[in-house]
Amino acid sequence: MQYSLILCRSLTYAQRAARTLERAGVTATVRKAPQGASDRGCTYAVKVRRDALSRAVQILNSGGVPYGKRFDLLPDGTLREVEA
Repeated sequence: MQYSLILCRSLTYAQRAARTLERAGVTATVRKAPQGASDRGCTYAVKVRRDALSRAVQILNSGGVPYGKRFDLLPDGTLREVEA
């Protein structure tokens, strides 16, 4: 299965994003952002299925939940930024 990461500026925002997505039917898990995903030290991410990324972003926008960059998590473990 292929996944995407949605960066959040703190653990609290990542948890809020995951809860918002779960309530809307999108499976989401919170994890520490991989090294190099952000220039900030303490960043967390919400992991969603890649095919649910567009829907997840729409849900977060409509719910007023702040988030940052989005990345596809490639099979070899590297990240590719998803353009807005």
